[in-house]
Formats: sequence, C-alpha cells, structure tokens
Amino acid sequence: MNIHEKINYIELPAKNLQITKDFFTKVFDWAFMDFGDEYIAFSDEGIDGGFYKSDLSMSTAEGSALIIFYSNDLKATQSKIENAGGSIVKAIFHFPGGYRFHFSDPSGNEFAVWSDKGV
Repeated sequence: MNIHEKINYIELPAKNLQITKDFFTKVFDWAFMDFGDEYIAFSDEGIDGGFYKSDLSMSTAEGSALIIFYSNDLKATQSKIENAGGSIVKAIFHFPGGYRFHFSDPSGNEFAVWSDKGV
C-alpha cells in the first residue's frame, strides 16, 4: 500500500547482483525480480526495494544510514550471515532496548540485526 509522504522504497548498491541475490535469499529467504543486468528488486520484506549495480558500498563510517533487521535469535541469524558469506563488523553488544550486531554483505554494505530476546 502506498501511503502519502511515508517511506515507500529503498535502493541499495551491490557490486555483484547474483552474489547479492544469493546472500539475501540464503539468510533472509528473500525473492527477487530481475530488471536487466543492472538492477534487482525485492518486495514484502518490511519495505520494498532493490539493488543497483555499483562499485560503491554503504557503511556508517562513511555516513550512510543503517538498515536494521529484527531477529528472534541473534546467534542463529549471525550464523546464517557468516555461512552465506557475510562478515561480522561489530560483535553482539547490548544497547538500551536489546542486543545487536553489525554485518556487511558480500558487497561490503553494512547492516545491523537486533533483538529484544537476549543472547
């Protein structure tokens, strides 16, 4: 549903679209639609969006916004990320409201995962 003046879509860089598809499918069970050789889209994942082919990546050290996933089991999600080729860039830590860690996907984009369930 499109809601007036609310965030509707997000576009992210990816160095290799096939590796990006494989990673997000293995870890988060996403499905993608291809739009040529330079763009893939996802939907129904909390927000709709896509990845565009780019040699750039996003990180909080460079001032990028941080996209944060929720998990009922941080350690299980972390394991899935590592097994799919992602890297942990900040180990699990406590913050007001729960625990989280930061990871990078195979393109080098930084994301985080949080939980209020403990570790």
